[in-house]
Amino acid sequence: MHCTDKLDVKLTELLVDKFGIQNNIVTLVNAAENEVTRRFNEIDNICLYNQCKVLSSFQQERIALRHFTPTTGYGYGDDGRDALDRVFARCMGAEDALVRPQIVSGTHALALMLFGVLRPGDELLSVTGKPYDTLEATIGISADSRSSLKSMGVTYSQVELGTDGGIDVETSLKAINKKTKVVHIQRSRGYEWRRALTIDEIGDAVAAIKAANSSIIITVDNCYGEFTTIAEPTDVGADLIAGSLIKNPGGGIAPTGGYIAGRSDLIELVAERLTVPGIGREVGSYAAPYTPFYQGLFIAPHVVAGCLKGAILASRVYEKLGFDVLPKWDDSREDIIQSIRFFKPEPLISFCKSIQKASPVDSFATPEPWDMPGYQCPVIMAAGAFIQGSSIELSADAPITPPYTAYMQGGLSYEHVKYAIMKSISDMVANGYISLNNKM
Repeated sequence: MHCTDKLDVKLTELLVDKFGIQNNIVTLVNAAENEVTRRFNEIDNICLYNQCKVLSSFQQERIALRHFTPTTGYGYGDDGRDALDRVFARCMGAEDALVRPQIVSGTHALALMLFGVLRPGDELLSVTGKPYDTLEATIGISADSRSSLKSMGVTYSQVELGTDGGIDVETSLKAINKKTKVVHIQRSRGYEWRRALTIDEIGDAVAAIKAANSSIIITVDNCYGEFTTIAEPTDVGADLIAGSLIKNPGGGIAPTGGYIAGRSDLIELVAERLTVPGIGREVGSYAAPYTPFYQGLFIAPHVVAGCLKGAILASRVYEKLGFDVLPKWDDSREDIIQSIRFFKPEPLISFCKSIQKASPVDSFATPEPWDMPGYQCPVIMAAGAFIQGSSIELSADAPITPPYTAYMQGGLSYEHVKYAIMKSISDMVANGYISLNNKM
């Protein structure tokens, strides 16, 4: 027996003896890992490019210790804040960016982006179907909010995705009318059984729409997609993108915040929505060090790569166990989300509870489905994270509705995701939801 084989056997024995993972589960997951290794090499190459891009952005902006210094009050002349904007803009292939700890979530960043550029009488057109649930109240789709875009005289329409899961460009062009001011694209899937859009698809749609009407503003919900490929939507012509710092670009270190990146003139409008007209981005202090925002961005390509590897492994393992998965392990990856269909509520809930038990924080807590604000049905969420609500840390959530699909994302380390996968299988076997017979 070779030394590496002996080591594999020893590690398996330790997992069995120390952590209670059954031997056949370790064998199953290791076999799946061997099948997907070539995909890991592709992810490593993407990570290398993105790490070089981020490093170059830091170097070009001459980031120094002084940029981490806290500020108070109005925040006039906050060099750390302003330099962070410039670094983000370079990383996103954009003219400008607005990066702020005062942006509380991805939904908040998206709302700022849309409110910043839309005016009464304008129309917002989504060309990727209905947006993510939490954006519905902002637009005015599902509720009569007195603060929605609808309440301010902005109309809304949508075009469904094509049969191939991509943007139906031809139908989208027909849907554009003289009131259409913004065309919105959601890169990731939300609670939908669809693939994430590729950067090439977004670029093709942008080019076609701009050719038809160059004055239209194209916005992209970039949540979960940052650093999964070598380009961002602003690299291929999108006017504005938005996302959360407790997702991909915060690297699991940023404690809060969000960003909008894109055209300079549009960023100025968004900044005036964040603060007030006439002052815009010139104010906004942060009384804690900016270090975690810079450090989180710097490490983000590496963390995202680990998330992608964990998602690929989960896809192959659960496919081998007989569940439907999307994406498949050998599909292209444009976001960090892995969808798994369990078809029954019991194994779905068991899976989410296992993810919680495998977490470093609040592992003793038991998540239960509940009527979470902003969602249309009960949702179960497993998230034992260092940063509350952080989706770049390993988490899983699911609407409790047929066909009972879990959406797993994140993982600060690939090894954590691998362990959580083994733990979830162990629990489902113990509860009688699955059998490992004929799965090896």
